[in-house]
Amino acid sequence: MAEKRFKCEVCDRAFIHPSTFENHRRIHTGEKPFECGVCDKSFSRSSDFYVHQRIHTGEKLFTCEVCAKSFPKLSAFRNHQRIHTGEKPFACEMCDKSFSTSSYLHVHERIHKGKKLFTCDVCGKSFAVSGYLHQHKRTHTGEKPFTCEVCDKSFSQSSALRQHRRTHTGEKPFTCEVCDKSFTHSSSLRAHERIHTGEKRFTCEVCDKSFTRAGSLRSHRLIHTGERPFRCKVCDQSFSQVGHLHAHERTHTGEKPFICKLCGQSFSQAGHLQSHKRSHTGEKPFICKVCGQAFSQAGSLHAHEGIHTGEKPFTCSVCNKSFLRSSSLLVHQRYHTGEKPFRCEVCDKSFSQAGYLRIHERIHTGKKPYICEFCDKSFSMSTSLLLHQRSHSLE
Repeated sequence: MAEKRFKCEVCDRAFIHPSTFENHRRIHTGEKPFECGVCDKSFSRSSDFYVHQRIHTGEKLFTCEVCAKSFPKLSAFRNHQRIHTGEKPFACEMCDKSFSTSSYLHVHERIHKGKKLFTCDVCGKSFAVSGYLHQHKRTHTGEKPFTCEVCDKSFSQSSALRQHRRTHTGEKPFTCEVCDKSFTHSSSLRAHERIHTGEKRFTCEVCDKSFTRAGSLRSHRLIHTGERPFRCKVCDQSFSQVGHLHAHERTHTGEKPFICKLCGQSFSQAGHLQSHKRSHTGEKPFICKVCGQAFSQAGSLHAHEGIHTGEKPFTCSVCNKSFLRSSSLLVHQRYHTGEKPFRCEVCDKSFSQAGYLRIHERIHTGKKPYICEFCDKSFSMSTSLLLHQRSHSLE
């Protein structure tokens, strides 16, 4: 083995080659003799200087044989290859979680050590990763440097732009191994997988109700606080969730942007379209653990579960009447407020419930979707059909 003749006087580390020793010595002296002529950035090692120059020249020497992506640095190329191989050689000693790069491991280790080295000079909030701090600062500056080339919408984070692009491409790269359902976001896939596992990791500290998503827990907490921070600019109605506000605003605009590809029916909410699609497929993915009854909607399952538990968690603040569903409470509250947010576009008559409006609209359209199986007579309301069918039973 070659002798390490060159010894550092500061830290006693020894080296075989004088060039390696000289590079090391600059760590202590801070010397950076290799200066870029384009941007004046300096480096302590010539190899780092040559790699840096490729930023200006655009030279990318290392190309992936799998996807043809190119890189200016060998280390970046090797890290990229692990995406294809799935290799994660850097393991955390505290929790056995593994990472594809040593830098990801170092960042992860700060979670265990509680280290948050990067602090915002505006609000004092600290972060374990410098990149998280840069993203956070944009909440103060309002900066949105990442712009969609299709619709010009801007975002504060590059990851948000990548996710947004999928709304244009229709790409859904994250697929459930159980039912093959695909998603545009990995977080949506993880939340979906909990439907199969039954896992509900997020628990309300007030009533112990559990949820599969952190966002669902945050929304649920507002039931206890009564907070409704999202206000409609048209009618001043307030909502606990921004999604509920956006859905409500469409009652004023009449907008129905979500269209069923099978039958052309339009909906004001994406969730309503998803539920409607199951009327074509017959899918009922939400199953009661007590009696095994299946439902096409999660809300229907939650309401059904209340039959077994007797729970009615949604209480009217005016008359103390309780309900299984928050939507039932919202409809009930309109009896107290007199609010009628659903307006007929033909005659301007208003209704407290969307269902009442749909029934009313049949007066104008002449639509009679309820047909008697005995005599083929049609009706605009299901109740009228039931009354009519009794005349057959008396015969």
